[in-house]
Amino acid sequence: MIVVRDLVKHYRAGDGSVVRAVDGVSFAVEPGEMVGLLGANGAGKTTTLRVLATLLAPTAGTASVAGCDASADPVAVRRRLGYVSATTGVPDRLTPREIFGSFGRLHGLDGAALADRVDRLVAALGLGACADRPAGRLSSGQRQRVSVGRALVHDPPALVLDEPTSALDVIGARDLLDILTGLRDAGHAILVSTHRLHEIERRCDRFVVIHGGRVVAAGTRDELVGPGGDLEQAFFAAVSAAGAR
Repeated sequence: MIVVRDLVKHYRAGDGSVVRAVDGVSFAVEPGEMVGLLGANGAGKTTTLRVLATLLAPTAGTASVAGCDASADPVAVRRRLGYVSATTGVPDRLTPREIFGSFGRLHGLDGAALADRVDRLVAALGLGACADRPAGRLSSGQRQRVSVGRALVHDPPALVLDEPTSALDVIGARDLLDILTGLRDAGHAILVSTHRLHEIERRCDRFVVIHGGRVVAAGTRDELVGPGGDLEQAFFAAVSAAGAR
């Protein structure tokens, strides 16, 4: 469903040198699977996700969603992908119901179909008590649920999230991850990037570790961790080994 193949993204620095933000990254996410994309700041995670979301053009390689190439057919990718980041804002003056309705119309929904979709999102995201309250009066957890709902209003088969729990407390993060788990179980392909490894250690089906713009480890938790360890230890081991090469 989500396929990144030999992805490269270079930037030109102020001094004229080339910065290799992403340097040959490859991985895939299948339907009904949640994959964690792990890496330190500057590892290339956000750049990779932004290429997938058609916000950046790759230097080389490909990124595709449901068979649609992000560079060749960005509109088709946007129809099939929901994108959420920690910095994705919601309009303070609009209510969750109004936000979902506006984005639904942008995706071609209207009438009874749109009303039904909005009602389903409000219920699924637990926003019933605040669906008609201006977003500026919502908690950070509620606002992040609105961001997720906005990304899901067109019912895309794939979802990409960049640090979705960074502004949430423990309860808000758990609730959001419960929602993502339900979406995964319903058949969505989910790619999530986070620094809070303990939150997703038991949630994701597989993990991809990026360091210096390259994939340095990939596999299930058990494949990466081994007996008696945890994901954080496996992450540091993979990054240290890559740095020593």
